Amino acid sequence: MKEEQNIVNNADMSRRNFLKRTVLAGAAICIAPTLEKVTAAERVIDGKSVVPHTAIPAGIAAVRTQRTLGSGKAAFTVSSMGYGCMGLNHNRSQYPSKENEIALVREAVERGVTLFDTAESYGYHVNEKLVGEALKGYTDRVFISSKFGHKFVNGVQVKTEEDSTPANIRRVCENSLRNLGVETLGMFYQHRIDPNTPIEVVAETVGELIKEGKILHWGMCEVNVETIRRAHKICPVTAIQSEYHFMHHTVEENGVLALCDELGIGFVPYSPLNRGFLGGMINEYTRFDPTNDNRQTLPRFQPEAIRANYRIVEVLNAFGRTRGITPAQVALAWLMNKKTFIVPIPGTTKLSHLEENLRACDIVFTAEEMNELEKAVTAIPVMGSRYDALQESKIQK
Repeated sequence: MKEEQNIVNNADMSRRNFLKRTVLAGAAICIAPTLEKVTAAERVIDGKSVVPHTAIPAGIAAVRTQRTLGSGKAAFTVSSMGYGCMGLNHNRSQYPSKENEIALVREAVERGVTLFDTAESYGYHVNEKLVGEALKGYTDRVFISSKFGHKFVNGVQVKTEEDSTPANIRRVCENSLRNLGVETLGMFYQHRIDPNTPIEVVAETVGELIKEGKILHWGMCEVNVETIRRAHKICPVTAIQSEYHFMHHTVEENGVLALCDELGIGFVPYSPLNRGFLGGMINEYTRFDPTNDNRQTLPRFQPEAIRANYRIVEVLNAFGRTRGITPAQVALAWLMNKKTFIVPIPGTTKLSHLEENLRACDIVFTAEEMNELEKAVTAIPVMGSRYDALQESKIQK
């Protein structure tokens, strides 16, 4: 990939920040009385101050609405779109300087994002520490979710095993709190199921952590209907996090999405743009960084598969062209129009892509448009598996 496609340009960031400050200053002169009223009307949700969307000047790309993941005591109100932090350092080729990444994360906060997603395994503790530094001073306004369950020995992941024993769950929790510099995690997910630890034991352990005030809510990643039901009986689940986008909709076919609707559980799609593919910037000639990009190992990102699957991007592009929206915005808006309990977490290292993603929050499709999109996309067979055999074996069927 060309360097300029992977690094947030310092000059561009400075120029954009200058323009933003200019817009904000002008807006403040015109609507200062309104802003004063808004500040007084701030809501407190799960101990966080949530500023209403009216505090963000019109015209600026931002998420201006909230959605609720989970229900009852497990209800968790967050911005309608979150931010996936993995790519800031892990598995996504080259990335910007630490200073630019911190500035980008903070820009996301200023644009209304309140949910930031990380994990201990994203460069063993590296991503958590980076996110913690970026959000220092903002933790009264945002929630951070992290994950447990992978097995590490001396900082190296044992990829053939998982570890969701109570002792490891607690160890990971303490490490995450310390790395992030927070007293409480907004959400704590089981990253992958541990076949040697009953899900009831996992649910009991996270229930204890909730009572102790170390986490607010919990969820699971890539699990099946039976596991969700069993876990939910012990400790109400707030959200399920699984891959979900135009090229992978297993959660529709295996009943997981329907079960979330039935039980009042939220759904958080990771890789909502299929690891950047649905944004239209990847083609068969793209070369991924051999030292820090797992896409080069995935069957779906081999040249032949990319060439065949690009027809799906062309469908999104054709649909969006007449509506003034990009393929990425079509993909994200489709997810958000599917269900009101869906909160996607696209990640990016570029301000331009952050703005592009956030504008998808304002797009509303009619039922006819949704049907048109789905009919056109499903007519194109997807070539290649999303994971290699080992990674696929960790997904519950």
